[in-house]
Amino acid sequence: MAAAPKSRTRAEQRAASLKLILDTSEELFSQLGYFGVTIKDVADKMGIHAALIHYYYDGKKALFDAVFERRMEYAVATRTAGLDAYEAEAGSRVTVEGALRAYYDQAFDVYIKGDEGWRNFGRIFAQVNNAPGYGAEKMDFYFDPLVLRLIGLLKKALPDAEEEDLFWSFQFTSGAYTLALSRTGRIDRLSGGLCASDDFEAVRERFVTFMAGGFDALYKSRKNAKPAKAKKASAAPKRKKTKAG
Repeated sequence: MAAAPKSRTRAEQRAASLKLILDTSEELFSQLGYFGVTIKDVADKMGIHAALIHYYYDGKKALFDAVFERRMEYAVATRTAGLDAYEAEAGSRVTVEGALRAYYDQAFDVYIKGDEGWRNFGRIFAQVNNAPGYGAEKMDFYFDPLVLRLIGLLKKALPDAEEEDLFWSFQFTSGAYTLALSRTGRIDRLSGGLCASDDFEAVRERFVTFMAGGFDALYKSRKNAKPAKAKKASAAPKRKKTKAG
């Protein structure tokens, strides 16, 4: 005779309820954004009363924070491990592509190998990274130290680059990365199905090489412009001083 299924403890029931609330909220926030979702929307999708969600979370902001923070520890740990490994391996021979690959490659892996929940989180991450307001302070807290560490590596790779150029280049790179996480489907339509916005393997294969090329092109362009400006300035005729009157 088969054994009766073991009943879950109250702690297990609570953990299961919280996971279902966060999973459902994550899906809705990823589709509709922070301002497009209410706690009632989450409750209706789950088929429960909104009071149960309010029991665990003090309002929508607390719920969103819990959704966002749930995966951040792993996301930060992954990026940190990538940078640690690269710094140890590269030593003084840091390259732009190597630094970017250490920062981004493993980040893409979680969207390739992870479940739909991770891909939903990717969309939320993209929303927060590209809009002022809700969640912005979370990016500052969790990711600013990592970004500054990456900038430090890029300075080693391009020691005579203008610091502002490195920050602008990162800005462009970050924008492209989060556009990929958004999975808008636009590239699918533009390419007639040749490309798919949810094909993270295709993105990962091309992303760092393309972005490193941008860093290098801007660096060389700015570097070549300096001698030209200096030469032009030195060739300018000097005006003779004249006496007034």
